[in-house]
Amino acid sequence: MCAVFDPPEPRRVPPGEYPVWDQALALVNRDLAVTLPQLEPLQLLALPSCDADEPENVYVAMANGEWHGNCLDPSSQDGPASALASVADAAQETVMELLWQAWPLCPEHGLGMHPMEDAQERLFWWCAGERLRRGPAHVHAAVGALDALGTSIRARS
Repeated sequence: MCAVFDPPEPRRVPPGEYPVWDQALALVNRDLAVTLPQLEPLQLLALPSCDADEPENVYVAMANGEWHGNCLDPSSQDGPASALASVADAAQETVMELLWQAWPLCPEHGLGMHPMEDAQERLFWWCAGERLRRGPAHVHAAVGALDALGTSIRARS
């Protein structure tokens, strides 16, 4: 006879439980609000680990509780830069897979941008599109600053 396995229910993570990830998600949600204003903010969702000795798995999910991709790396909570990189990657994967579209888009090229960290551990949305007389790729804006006015700067290799 087989035992019925009830998968654990995900739970919405309340604000303040993972403060570094909360701060990172707030920045990513600023970019989401500017680029996809019809969507409600993303949220953190947790599932118990399969191993009782391991921490719970935390995901970046849509407002309705759906998510896609891997959980956030628990070690990314060690600092704001790694937390932002982890949350931005997870948010991008969730949004793109569930909406079936690239996100965020470079307004200059219409291409999907990717998070890229510079030598000072700042995270930017990077576009692979060519720019006239200024190189093949560029940084568009810092993660969390897609609403800021200004010009894009060239990515440094």
